[in-house]
Amino acid sequence: MKKILLIEDNQEIRENIAEILTLANYEILEAENGKLGVELAKKEIPDLIVCDIMMPQLDGYGVLHLLGGNPATAGIPFIFLTAKSEKEDFRKGMNLGADDYLIKPFDDLELLDAVEMRLKKNEALKAGFQKNAESLNEFIQEAKGQENLEKLTTDKQKLQHFKKKQPLFSEGNHPNALYFLNKGKVKTYKSNEEGREYITNLYKDGDFIGYLDLIEEKAYRESAMVMEDSEIYVISKEDFFMLLHNNRLVANQFIRLLSDNLAEREERLLRLAYNSVRKRVAEALVFVEKQYKKEEQNVSQVVISREDLASIVGASKETVIRTLADFKDEKLIDSQGSKIMILNLEKLKRMRN
Repeated sequence: MKKILLIEDNQEIRENIAEILTLANYEILEAENGKLGVELAKKEIPDLIVCDIMMPQLDGYGVLHLLGGNPATAGIPFIFLTAKSEKEDFRKGMNLGADDYLIKPFDDLELLDAVEMRLKKNEALKAGFQKNAESLNEFIQEAKGQENLEKLTTDKQKLQHFKKKQPLFSEGNHPNALYFLNKGKVKTYKSNEEGREYITNLYKDGDFIGYLDLIEEKAYRESAMVMEDSEIYVISKEDFFMLLHNNRLVANQFIRLLSDNLAEREERLLRLAYNSVRKRVAEALVFVEKQYKKEEQNVSQVVISREDLASIVGASKETVIRTLADFKDEKLIDSQGSKIMILNLEKLKRMRN
């Protein structure tokens, strides 16, 4: 049963709305003013908040502002109740992150439709999306629909084709787009003063690329290059920030989706920095297997050049080749050219630790 917090200072209106929603099989929490509403929201974490604007002690705008600044409540969909219909009131609420408005007086059906729609949209956004182009577009359309934003142009989100070894962006340049890898492989890397390359990450189908520097509005801290012919959606900086800035729920969900691998990446880079070469090669193989594995006769296979593998490990190509030969003798892997078959993944995982 979905839990709805109703914040309304008029007792008669509050009781009428609570009765309608209770009959629709929702669990209703009631607060008679904004201050109590904020306290109840933080304590109960409802699925939806319906809140009057004009209230004593703390008005609806104040409630939304306080809850929007709390990570635990920032993503709760929010419907305003108002007797006003001036455009300025709508815009003020939308700028704060309101999801919908109901103009008093409204009928039972309007209320139930608004509640049901907000709950459905919230569930869709919370669930995220499958990492493919169709679901990316669905997510963006869902996000835009959250606040009835003006239609964003789709021309800036066209699919572009990149050739093998074509650069995506370069260290030191300022980002102007977010990249969504629809199909292919991309690596990010840093180069030292001698031109030696160190791979910082590998990207696969469904990954976003270059988002941290874009969000922080700083120059790229690394370069990106396509490892094989790839299809990439280029989402303009303007469209990306419009999504982030105009909706609390979209911002929270987008950032969560984009940041879900940060902790793992930091841990992996620490292991690569401080472990022995043998452990670092094991770490690199586990990482590449996770990103690019293909199953053949129940054996995980990855295709990566020895140069790229050495750039992940942070060692010379010759050292990596010798270590791979040791792993082959130990029946941990087998190899044919650039193809590496992982024969004992669990042992490689234990070895890296």
